[in-house]
Amino acid sequence: MRVVIAEDSVLLREGLTRLLTDRGHDVVAGVGDAEALIKTIGDLDAQSALPDVVVADVRMPPTHTDEGVRAAVRLRKAHPDLGVLVLSQYVEERYATELLAGSSRGVGYLLKDRVAEVREFVDAVVRVAQGGTALDPEVVAQLLGRSRKQDVLAGLTPREREVLGLMAEGRTNSAIAKQLVVSDGAVEKHVSNIFLKLGLAQSDGDHRRVLAVLTYLNS
Repeated sequence: MRVVIAEDSVLLREGLTRLLTDRGHDVVAGVGDAEALIKTIGDLDAQSALPDVVVADVRMPPTHTDEGVRAAVRLRKAHPDLGVLVLSQYVEERYATELLAGSSRGVGYLLKDRVAEVREFVDAVVRVAQGGTALDPEVVAQLLGRSRKQDVLAGLTPREREVLGLMAEGRTNSAIAKQLVVSDGAVEKHVSNIFLKLGLAQSDGDHRRVLAVLTYLNS
């Protein structure tokens, strides 16, 4: 896959570049601020050479507040097929919700600590590049915990809530089954019950299912 990295820390930017290139991916550009990110994507688009995914820090110069996430939201509106994965030092629910607003296809929000778990991080980048979802478990916990649909969520069993959390992280049924040490069939049954209780129609594609749940929780 082709990747653009936006991170003001040169050390981290170079580290992410090495991590991805060592696994056969092509980092086509690395920038240190949001304006440079927007310009780089514009230049690549003019060459009909958009990357598959952008990995961007939430906070970047000049104010180190929300430049990164705002650039990510802007890019998603301009290029719906461009995957965007943002990295944050802490769970900032407002930014996560803003990023997930509208179409949530090809989106990710991970804590920077997750980068240390190399395999999971690279899997998340690939998943977002392919149009899937990658949400940090801490982000999922807050979205679920502060949902305004608690009356409906209360109807889920503890196991169903656990499955829902893993679904929201972007995991497939097989991955959930492996995590919970149960059969694929058991997970499929839980997923069916979750959709029934939340009043959501099942759809093809794991990422669509996840996004339907997240859209419901944040409506």
